[in-house]
Amino acid sequence: MTKSLKAIAQKLMTPGMGILAADESEGTIGKRFDKINLPNTLDLRRDYREMLFGASEAMKTYISGVILTEETLKQEAADGTPFRAILADADVIPGIKVDRGAFPMPGDTGEKITEGLDGLRQRLAQYAELGAGFAKWRAVITINDIAPTRNNIRANAHALARYAILCQEAGIVPVVEPEVMSDGEPGNHSLERCAQVTGDVLENTFKELRLAGVDLAGMLLKPNMVLPGINSRERPTVEEVARRTVEVLKAHVPAAVPGIAFLSGGQTDEEATAHLSAMNRIGGKPWPLTFSYGRALQNVALRTWAGRRENFNAARAAFTHRARMNALAAQGEWTNEMDRAA
Repeated sequence: MTKSLKAIAQKLMTPGMGILAADESEGTIGKRFDKINLPNTLDLRRDYREMLFGASEAMKTYISGVILTEETLKQEAADGTPFRAILADADVIPGIKVDRGAFPMPGDTGEKITEGLDGLRQRLAQYAELGAGFAKWRAVITINDIAPTRNNIRANAHALARYAILCQEAGIVPVVEPEVMSDGEPGNHSLERCAQVTGDVLENTFKELRLAGVDLAGMLLKPNMVLPGINSRERPTVEEVARRTVEVLKAHVPAAVPGIAFLSGGQTDEEATAHLSAMNRIGGKPWPLTFSYGRALQNVALRTWAGRRENFNAARAAFTHRARMNALAAQGEWTNEMDRAA
């Protein structure tokens, strides 16, 4: 079991590859469809995912795994081919989002707690039968004048640990995602405040993971980058964000973890790519760094597709470009000039 988990985690961290986060809930993808005036229907959600998964160059060359929703894990393309089969043909590992979302934490702090542990053992057994090799659970950490509280950090860390050990019990690699929000309200915190909170969250998360008996070599970490709040006047350089993020990770993430795949929250497509590349140019890290992006991989492809199957080829080209740029960033080889020239 442990050997299998390690093998899956290592394959997900194949050099020059990363994870596509295509696990938007029905509500979240509806918001993205709203921006391009599309109705949120089952057929359009299917077509959109089919467009992404059918981008064979991107999927075979730059993507090691895809995080799916339960709907998508069980879904078929328009011609009846299961999405799981399309991913298997590209040698891409299917993953599954298993949390039920973040809900208001009791109290008046503006914080959230992620739910979904009830019945998770049974659901994981079903997902394993459907071929899921890894899973994801996202905790949301808010920064404001009174948050995060010790209670919120500990509660979310404990839930992440319970989720992770249940995944490993089912033979599924847990992707542990404690996200310190940069784009939440009021979003005016400093880079250093984010660094302090991120370090505290990671320290508590790994404490709970150890207490739960999680095999750190059979999991992956999906953290935020260290960034000032989206409404902050502070504008650190790409190198400052990269340096501070790596410093925090080295101080709090055990070397036993086989890899770190960042989320792109609060960043533009190019910012997420630039920060990842800059971090990979920093030496002395005990683990590889790659991407597990949603919006930063899909933005241009979504607008290019615009709900039309005749736009599949153009949208796939846009998706492939962003996947290639981030694959280069995962090796520290991306440049802004290269991105714009392509």
